[in-house]
Amino acid sequence: MKSEARPENLWLHQFLGDWAYEADCYMGPDKPHEIFRGKESVAALGDYWVIGQGEGEMPGGQIGRTILTLGFDKDQGFVGTWVGSMMSTLWVYAGSLDESGKVLTLEAEGPNFMGEGTALFRDVHSMVEPGHRTLTSYSQGADGEWTQFMTAHYRRMS
Repeated sequence: MKSEARPENLWLHQFLGDWAYEADCYMGPDKPHEIFRGKESVAALGDYWVIGQGEGEMPGGQIGRTILTLGFDKDQGFVGTWVGSMMSTLWVYAGSLDESGKVLTLEAEGPNFMGEGTALFRDVHSMVEPGHRTLTSYSQGADGEWTQFMTAHYRRMS
């Protein structure tokens, strides 16, 4: 059974292509900002899913590899996963598109990098203009406040 792709599925096609990124990361108030560069290639899996494969610099001079899946489920909204070569966690996303149609906010639970247990994380994908998108990442503290720890600018290469 094949159903028609919804506008939300097709919205994700803005991610398609080859991208170069520069990420400004700040992992704590007593630590300096670090800039990391990399690339991501995003392909469609039919009309319903996009799959991104990334490769980029990490602290200590290592290279990290990532896989991102994003789709839209009519019953659950925007859904996806993220895995990286630097950790064993499978991040499972759920989220929504804002009223402007330019900002996709995804949330997931994962390891608390600042302490024990888990924490909530938020990845905000903004379509700035054709060929330029941003990813801003936040973690939620025990006090319920969201703290931004990374902003990446993606520029389309092809």
